[in-house]
Amino acid sequence: MNNLTRRSLIKSALVLPFALQAAKSDLFAQSGKINYWHHFTSETEFKGMERVISLFSSKYPNVGLTQENIPNADFMAKFTSGVLANARADTSMVTSDRLPDMVAMDGLVPITKNVNSWNLKKYFPANRWEGVTIDGEIYGIPAFTFVDWMYYRKDWFDEAGISGPPKTFDEFVNAAIKLTDPSKGRYGFGMRGGGGGQMFILDMIESFGSKIVVDGEVAIDRKKMIDGIRWYSDLMTKHKVVPPSAPGDSYRQIMEGFKTGQTAMVWHHTGSLTEIGGALQAGQQFMSATRPAGPDQHVSRLAYLYNGIMTERNFDASWAWISFWAELDPTIAFLEETGYFPSSAQVAEDVRISGNIMYKAAVDTLSFGRLPPKFIGVSGWASGTVLPEFQKILVGDSTVENAVDRMIKGLEETL
Repeated sequence: MNNLTRRSLIKSALVLPFALQAAKSDLFAQSGKINYWHHFTSETEFKGMERVISLFSSKYPNVGLTQENIPNADFMAKFTSGVLANARADTSMVTSDRLPDMVAMDGLVPITKNVNSWNLKKYFPANRWEGVTIDGEIYGIPAFTFVDWMYYRKDWFDEAGISGPPKTFDEFVNAAIKLTDPSKGRYGFGMRGGGGGQMFILDMIESFGSKIVVDGEVAIDRKKMIDGIRWYSDLMTKHKVVPPSAPGDSYRQIMEGFKTGQTAMVWHHTGSLTEIGGALQAGQQFMSATRPAGPDQHVSRLAYLYNGIMTERNFDASWAWISFWAELDPTIAFLEETGYFPSSAQVAEDVRISGNIMYKAAVDTLSFGRLPPKFIGVSGWASGTVLPEFQKILVGDSTVENAVDRMIKGLEETL
């Protein structure tokens, strides 16, 4: 063996361990302690997050992660006080409707450069980023998607001779009337008239053809808004197809009502599939379906839940955490526990999704679904004005016209 060959072999033998070590060190480069603010509440959500955290800890053993649950109703207050008092978390959940307020108070760090050089970005269609982008800057990574759809009691529909789920608002009302029997404690629809129900009211406004805000200005068509809110409130005040408790019913109440046989239909999103599937037999007792179309627009929301970074400290570890949610294994693990639909097109093609008939409605909704309204103050206006005024209609303390006028005035004051 000549000197050149011997020298080359020695060099290769020395370089290889260092190359392997470098690759390994890249994987474990992130280190430090970070915390994460979120508003998960259900048992299935916590189980899903435990699995994601376990997978993350295996991949990044040098990163110490502390999670902190904040009730959804208190989340923005906590976020705001954290920014003002300089007591920020490292990472935080971000939603499209809250993003303008979060950015306006300088509560999030833009991550545009990191996203654009990220190897998984190619699996996220452009519309995934619209809800987390302001003035060209990206402030979060999609963790999963809340795809709005409906559940219906297939066994009740079969008994009543209704061929399938309603596709229009007219069909929806007719089915709800046919399936309502107060003597048996049965109602056609589980209306969410309590906490969290405000977004369905905004859906009604758009379903009947009215915009809400355009270029920062009120764009409501009063007549169309009245038509939409009248149709929705009539489900209780005229048709009597919702439980009497509807004005105060929030997530827990509508879920229990559907699972225990009080209601035939309920509107929610993919996140509740696991819970309902634990109480009723999928395909036999219940099925999922796309939301019915309104007279002017077919409105169903694609609400992407994002994770963002609140501070530059421990940036690498924070980036590792928020980008990890988009990888195949953690996304599928979270899906299996919660039913939450993935945001990544790569994950959505996994056979565990494409081969499940219950997800067909979610896949169909992706073709026409839209983002929630996004403007500064939308969250506070919807929960602080729209919902209380709607509740007054349900309990007979206001007319539709008066409630709509107060909603419009509240929006003008918000903007």
